Amino acid sequence: MASSQCCENPPALNPAGGEGKVVDSFGGLKAYVAGSDDAKAAVVLISDVFGFEAPNLRKIADKVASSGFFVVVPDFLHGDPYAPENAERSIPVWIKSHAPENAFEEAKPVIAALKEKGVSTVGAAGYCWGAKVVVELAKANEIQAAVLLHPSLVTVDDIKEVKCPISILGAEIDKTSPPELVKHFEQVLSANGVAHFVKIFPGVAHGWSVRYSHDDAAAVKSAEEALADMIDCFNKNLK
Repeated sequence: MASSQCCENPPALNPAGGEGKVVDSFGGLKAYVAGSDDAKAAVVLISDVFGFEAPNLRKIADKVASSGFFVVVPDFLHGDPYAPENAERSIPVWIKSHAPENAFEEAKPVIAALKEKGVSTVGAAGYCWGAKVVVELAKANEIQAAVLLHPSLVTVDDIKEVKCPISILGAEIDKTSPPELVKHFEQVLSANGVAHFVKIFPGVAHGWSVRYSHDDAAAVKSAEEALADMIDCFNKNLK
């Protein structure tokens, strides 16, 4: 189960944030989209438990789009992100009504909609909760590249079934996916001959790549490094 560490440092959500636009339906889901409609490679970004209105996530989407990708950030949480202030709904209770497996099924029409608009290759990146959705897509041959950032709920058995190139970016200080587990993931990928890039970021905690403070220069630097690694994975495998 996802640990309480998943829920630290909640962002101030902004439904109007970002340089892209919010559309009422992309593959059946409300979504934030950014990038050129003519792009032949697309990226689906999948949020953590705080959802698609997180300002840092939208900044990341804009930067991925500026690298030549059409980017979609679907609202897999249906306007119901986790709210730490709601004491009656702990993270295990919240996850029961927001199972990553459901989002995996909802992602398939999003990918189909991308292909209908002329996209030839699709990658997906997921943060924490979203990483579980991405690994399900990677197991099902739905995507051509996957990036997991400080994953939650992802198991060794999941990694054994990955079918596409994958990058896994872990945190040194992470109870949810500790470095030992991430290194185990790496061993499995090597044994299975799956193209992979695995990195443990020193001195950072779970959530560092998307829930960072812009006032913390070291945190921003680590988050930007993770973003560069993500874009590198997509440049190598989608273009």
